[in-house]
Amino acid sequence: MKACVFPGQGSQYAGMGLSLYQSIPKAKYLFEQANEILGFNIADIMFYGTEEDLTQTKVTQPAIYLHSTILTICMGERFCPDMVAGHSLGEFSALVANKCLKFEDGLNLVAQRAMAMQKACEEQQSGMAAVTNLNSDAVNDVCKSITGEIVVAANYNHPNQTVISGTLKGIEQATGLLLAKGARRVLPLKVGGAFHSPLMEKAKNSLATAIEHTHFYTPVCPVYQNYTAMPSMDGEEIKDNLIAQLTAPVKWMQTVRNMICDGATSFLEIGPGEILKSIIKKIDITIEADSISTINIT
Repeated sequence: MKACVFPGQGSQYAGMGLSLYQSIPKAKYLFEQANEILGFNIADIMFYGTEEDLTQTKVTQPAIYLHSTILTICMGERFCPDMVAGHSLGEFSALVANKCLKFEDGLNLVAQRAMAMQKACEEQQSGMAAVTNLNSDAVNDVCKSITGEIVVAANYNHPNQTVISGTLKGIEQATGLLLAKGARRVLPLKVGGAFHSPLMEKAKNSLATAIEHTHFYTPVCPVYQNYTAMPSMDGEEIKDNLIAQLTAPVKWMQTVRNMICDGATSFLEIGPGEILKSIIKKIDITIEADSISTINIT
């Protein structure tokens, strides 16, 4: 069985999507449609902007969504997964891929999600950091031991990497304790704030209203969601899990293992970069994993 997965924030790069725009008329049309929906020329930022331009949450999230979904649409009949999943933001791309969301509805939700998250980030000094070579139980124990600050496990990526999220002071306190417990390093990430933590509560409430007013269709294949790491084909359940995702950890390691347990024999990462391909191989070195970031139609 074939699983298709979609990357989240952190996979962006300058020039992303340009080859699609230049070589495929359908892609060009969709990028220009996206410019109109968003009210600014995101294609120009993706194609010709700097790395710094792309790190703004309000730009990063729709840019990654557009790269992944437009590539998926242009793949046409070559895209035929048995199951899908997306890492954090990538879950919206997965829901377009399995026909649960229309392209434009997904873009509107991602744009609102990005703006709500950026606003929440601007209201606090917060961030995220990747903890390597320390098991997730030990990371959780350290986070729970810290008082007076917020710091939680936010992404369970693979057996040797858990990402923490919280206030800068909370992360600073956690760093010393994690290193003392045997972590190889605690590396601050270049993100706008404390995603997948209680500090995103306002953003979650804002997104909830938008999601509740968006029509979700019956998907053609199950989506394995970050909040539960389990498959779903139920529109209302998918909505609830999407909302919960903003303040809950991304259970990516558990998701991949469940997909393999349910019959996935190969994974294809669709969108910018190869981050998920690399992570999947660290979860199960025996599984087939590949990535695709562009196609050419002549």
